[in-house]
This record gives sequence, structure tokens and C-alpha cells, in this order.
Amino acid sequence: MQFTDFADQMAYHAEAIQRMTLGVTDAQAQWKPLRDDWSILEVICHLADEEREDFRARVAWALSGGTDAWHPIDPQGWVTSRGYNQRELVVCVADYLAERETSLVWLAGLSEPNWSLEYPKPWGGTIRAGDFMAAWVAHDLLHLRQLVELHYAWTMAQAQPFSVQYAGDW
Repeated sequence: MQFTDFADQMAYHAEAIQRMTLGVTDAQAQWKPLRDDWSILEVICHLADEEREDFRARVAWALSGGTDAWHPIDPQGWVTSRGYNQRELVVCVADYLAERETSLVWLAGLSEPNWSLEYPKPWGGTIRAGDFMAAWVAHDLLHLRQLVELHYAWTMAQAQPFSVQYAGDW
């Protein structure tokens, strides 16, 4: 595992995520293509909470020996229970970026982490510290894709009665 490559990617991802919010109006930030979809605002709030309460905490837990029980999280439930779509985008982006910077500083301070440390998962099987780290990087990419999809859907909706078909297949 090239740990420094992952940390670099996380810094690049944070910049890309921030850029995906530039010029987004309040209406666009809160808009959902379908009722059960997430909005841009919900994605950003989710990323901040995941940074703080899931990935950084799980990597720290795993690298420290994982002696406590798994801390429960509810990312899907937090969307409504924490009122993500009623927040301000600029504040949520700043929160996410601050949490990511805290994570990057913390990661840079690790001294020879043992990414092979392995733990039982509550739902069966095992997971290693390095699995958490790799998933953290991949999680960014999943939500970058989601942000692109939301921008595309917004463009299609705003273009009506015109079509975006000439752009090519999605």
C-alpha cells in the first residue's frame, strides 16, 4: 500500500469536491432528481460527518489495536435526523474541508502504521486497517461521481424544453 499516494489523493479529492460546489445556488444545492435521492447539500454534509465520525475514527481505532467495540453510525439516517438539506452549502463545505484537513494532518503524523492489523467485522468476516484506508479514498470517488450525476441531472432539468442528447450518451 502506498500510503502517501492515498493521502495525496484525499487532498486532491477534497479540492475536487469543493470545486463541484462552486456556483451552486441554494435551489440547486437542495434539489433532488427523485424524492429518495440525495441533494448536493446532503452529499456534502454526509462527507463531513463521515470524515469526522466514520473513516478517521475507524482508521484510528484499527491502528490503535481496536480494543473497543465498533462505534455505530447511521449515514442514511443522519440525512434526515440531522436536517442536512436545511443547512447552508457554504457552511457545510467549510466544515467538510476543515475535517478533511484535520484528517490529512493526523494521517501525516502517523509513524509506520501497521495497515495489516485485522479485526472481526460485526456482520462477519474480517477487515484490516488498510481496508479502512482504501475504502476512505474510494468513498470520495463514489461521492464525486454522485456530485457529477447531480450536476448532469440538474442541467437536464433546467434545459427543458431543450435536450442535452447532442452532448452524447450518459
